[in-house]
Parts: sequence; structure tokens; C-alpha cells
Amino acid sequence: MAKKKKENEYIDPLACGTELLDRIEKTGDIKKLDAEELPALAEEIRAFLIRHISETGGHLGSNLGAVELTIALHMAFNLPEDKIIWDVGHQSYTHKLLTGRREGFETLRKYGGMSGFPKRKESDCDAFDTGHSSTSISAGLGMVEARELSGKKYSVVSVIGDGALTGGMAYEALNNAAKLWKNFIIILNDNNMSISENVGGVPNYLNALRTSEKYLDLKEDMYLSLVRSGNEGTARKIQKLKSMLKQFVVPGMLFENMGITYLGPVDGHDIPKMIRMIGYAKRVKGAVLLHVITQKGKGYLPAEKHPARFHGAEPFEIVSGMPKGLREKANYTDVFSTVMCRLGEQRSDVVAITAAMPDGTGLKRFHNLYPERFFDVGIAEEHAVTFAAGLAAGGMRPVVAIYSSFLQRAYDQILHDVCIQNLPVVFAVDRAGLVGADGETHQGIFDLSYLSSIPNMTVMAPKNKWELADMLRFAVEQERPCAIRYPRGQAYDGLEEHRPAIEYGKSEVLQEGGEICLVAVGSMVKTAVEIRERLKQEGRECSLVNVRFVKPIDEGMYPFALKHRLVVTLEENVAAGGFGERFLAGLEESAVGGKMPQFLAISLPDAYVEHGNVELLKKDVGLDADSILARIKEKQGG
Repeated sequence: MAKKKKENEYIDPLACGTELLDRIEKTGDIKKLDAEELPALAEEIRAFLIRHISETGGHLGSNLGAVELTIALHMAFNLPEDKIIWDVGHQSYTHKLLTGRREGFETLRKYGGMSGFPKRKESDCDAFDTGHSSTSISAGLGMVEARELSGKKYSVVSVIGDGALTGGMAYEALNNAAKLWKNFIIILNDNNMSISENVGGVPNYLNALRTSEKYLDLKEDMYLSLVRSGNEGTARKIQKLKSMLKQFVVPGMLFENMGITYLGPVDGHDIPKMIRMIGYAKRVKGAVLLHVITQKGKGYLPAEKHPARFHGAEPFEIVSGMPKGLREKANYTDVFSTVMCRLGEQRSDVVAITAAMPDGTGLKRFHNLYPERFFDVGIAEEHAVTFAAGLAAGGMRPVVAIYSSFLQRAYDQILHDVCIQNLPVVFAVDRAGLVGADGETHQGIFDLSYLSSIPNMTVMAPKNKWELADMLRFAVEQERPCAIRYPRGQAYDGLEEHRPAIEYGKSEVLQEGGEICLVAVGSMVKTAVEIRERLKQEGRECSLVNVRFVKPIDEGMYPFALKHRLVVTLEENVAAGGFGERFLAGLEESAVGGKMPQFLAISLPDAYVEHGNVELLKKDVGLDADSILARIKEKQGG
């Protein structure tokens, strides 16, 4: 198992060279190195990652922990013929380096540059695009069956973390994989962490497996010795007897009881041992799970001490590990966090739920103050929502804080378990809209569409930090499901003077006058203010409406909008099913028998948006002030 390092055993990323890494220019070059050179290569890779991620930002902790594991996989398999599927993909940076993508690393997660996740279009060694959790076993199983149907011989390996193993989809796949009679390798990368520390029964079960190391090492050594000596039949008989005995030695034996061969645990930083164990796993006729123990953040003291902070790190100072540049203003997550703590103090029925992200969603402070009313359910968004429905049915006021792109996974539970019963569950939809460097799998650009499609759901979007606070207090008081979507990053603090009380289903007219009416949703109010000011400088007045309620739409806004010659809706959401579509339908219905104004819907294209700086992405998709002004002038004929 990985041992705790002494202080002088940590690598110096500023001094460590790239002599061995320089020799890896393409896929397969690693096999030209001698076995005794591989530990030094691992240290060079760690130093390289620390130096580059300190500049670009990225997922540091998970990658530092998976260096030796990745080296062992590349030594044991032949890529791209063999297929490695990285669950989530946070830990794939070393894989990118070993497949000839070192030269593009300075563009990591930047606009037009290298993705922070596996991408099939980026390399034929990336077998499957990932970004969300708990998908790798399902995808791998599909590839195994495709391999068998096509008569090919390649190996398939799914690498999944212990955090991702808390997701229900992983168990659906394991259940299905247990029927296999052909080889399928599952690597369980166990660092006792997801983004924050793991919770629940699965981590407890894995802890028990970790404590059984001596027993399992004895089993492994005996089995491999018999196989090497040609006594495989005897080995199988012993293995069957061992499985029976293990029921008394290792609690549960979940995997083997399901019909999946279990190997391990093995030290995930011991390259030779992992290569040997992978070699054994390749011989198994059926699904086999190799349990690998790693240390998140290994080799870099700040990342080992603060793994959650270095999960998705902003650019940082290498020596101290502190972020470059201090954030001066509160972000929307900070505002949510503060108001939740106050609500917890004021109401004993307010409870908070997160899916393995107490830090990212801002609920850690609530947990510290009210631990008995805080629930981290692990990476299990579907369960989180139905669990919240149960709490609401039992008289509580649950607030479920989940990122927009992750909440997509619980659409059925929102519709079926919350909204059909009209239960008072509050959804705090963080990271709504464009989120930037994590790219297409994380952009929160569909929530207005999928949430607005559900009967009984109320959907709100605040224009600034004060309105977020007011909306959260308002939502907790409602006897219906409510969702509040707010963006990533610094909270807008403009328009402080405009703070009327929240009234159900009512929008807010911020400015009135002129031939143009800007109807803006949430984060786009700030952009609309800039557009209005620039039009005013050109001598053109316009009205400005803060939508507040995306659902229900304020029907009282239709007569107001019909007074103008041009109505422009602005939203940070895809066009299909978005606010603009729905507002136009209502406007046309209201205009029957009267004159319909020109209409312009500003939204995101119905496409997946790649990674990059948010401001650059907005410009690219036409959601910045310059692009919108140009479209307004074009619509009006200049």
C-alpha cells in the first residue's frame, strides 16, 4: 500500500527534468524504456503536470494519483488496438502524454486547445468520450460485446474510481457484466475520494477490502505460482475454495457474489506489481475487477493535504499551492451558501442535499452548522432527487444543490417523483449556462428547456446576487417544486437599487421607453444593461425587462412587449425548448388581431459548446454584447 511520504521525498517540480518524457513522442514509445526507468518517468510526469496545470488550471489531484496506474496500463496493453475507457476522464492527463499529445499541453482546457477529458476526435487512443461519472463499465461492456460480434481480439479496460462506484449506473452495468464469459477488465482506482471525501456504504465496504491486504496477497501469490507451474486446474479449485472461505474473511464479497472475479487490493504506485496483476486479469474468462489503491494528489504536498481544492484547480503558485490572484467579490455559490446557513438558523425544517459536492455547491458551511440536516448521497443525482421527494413528503423543506449538467441525470426523478406529487423541493441549479474550461460535458445550457418542460415546476433565474438571496428565501416558502438557476463565477452586483419583492410568476420592468424591448433571463440581464447603455449613447432608448420567472411566464409582459417595434429575448440556454421559443408563442397568441412586432431570440445554438474561456465562448456563439447589438441593428435594417 502507498506509504506516507517524508517531507524530503516530495519531488521538486521546478527542478525535475524531462529526460525520459522527451523520449515519448507517440503511442507505444513507453515500451522502449527499461522497467527500472519507469519510476523516474512517473516523477517526471508528475513534475510536468504540476508545472503546466499551475498555469492552465485543471484536474490535478486525480491525475497525480493515477500516474503509475496509467504507465502500467500502457505497458500491459497495445493502444489504440486495445481500448481503455476512463470514467469521468479527470485522470486522463498522463494517458494524453503517453499518446503523443505533450506538445499541445499548454493549450489544455483553453479555447481551441486540448480538452481536459478524453475525446475520440482528439486521438484514436481515446476509446470513448467521458465527462460525467459512473459510465465507463456500461460503455466498456458494450465494446466487449461489439468485439465478440465482430470477431476481434482486443482487450477492453474500464477504469472507474471509488467515488464513481457510488453511482447507480455502475451497479446496473456490473449486474449485466456478471453474465459475461469473455474477458472484460474493470480497474477500480480507489483513492477514498471523489471530489470531496466519499460517503456511504460503498466506501465502508472498500475500506474493509483494504484491510484484508495480507490475505489477498497470499491468495494472489499462491494462485499465480500454480498457474505459472502449469497447475491451472488446481489453482481454480483453490480459488473456488478460497471464495467460500473469503465469505468469513472479507465482509460482503460484493463483486464475487455478483459473479465478477475480484483481484486485489494492489498498490497503485507499484508499477511492476500492477503489470503482473493486469497480466493475470487478461487471462480471466469473464468480467474481472482489479482493485488498485492510489493516493489522490500523490507527490505534491498541497494536493495531498487539500485534495478537494486540487480536484479542479485554478492556476496556482507551485511553491505554496495558493491560487494565483485572490478573488475579491463573492460568487453566486458563496451567496447561496450564506443564505442557506441563515435559512437553516431560521427554519428547523430546511435540509440540504448534495451529490458528492459539498464544497463545489457551497453546502459545506451548512454541513458544519447543521450536520444532522445535511445529506451527501454520493455521486447519485437520481437518488438525491427522489430522496428529497421523500423528505418533502415527510414534512421537510429540502434544498437540492446540483450543477446544471449533472441535474440532467435526474430528469425522470424530477418529473415523476417530485413534480407529479407537486412536492415542495427546491433545486439550486448551480453552474447554469456556459461554464468554460470543462467543456461540452459540463456546460449548463439545457436546464431551462428540460425544467420548463415539466408540469408543476417553477423555474426562476436571478439578475444579481441580491435577487438570488430573495429567490431562495421565496422558494423555501412555496408549496410547490421550484428551481433557481444561477451561473458560475462572480456574482453581478449591479442594479442594487432595483429590489422589489418576489411575486410569484411576475417579471420586473427595469426600464421603459423606446422602440426596442429587451427581455432578459438571469445572467443575461447584465449583458442587456450594457446593450441598453450603448444604444442610449447612439440616441436610441429601449425598455428592459428582467424575466425573473422563466416558468410560469408572466403573461402580463405580452401587452407591454407588444407596444414596441422589436422584442429581443436573451437567455444563456439552447434555443430548442428555451424561454425565447415559449415567449414568442405567447406573444403571437396575444397579438392575434393586432400588429405583431419584430422578434429576435438571442440564445445558444442547438449544439454542444466546446471548452474555453467563457467570454471567448460567448463571442464565438454570439452571446456577447457586440454580437447582439449587431444582430439588433441588422434586424432593424441598420
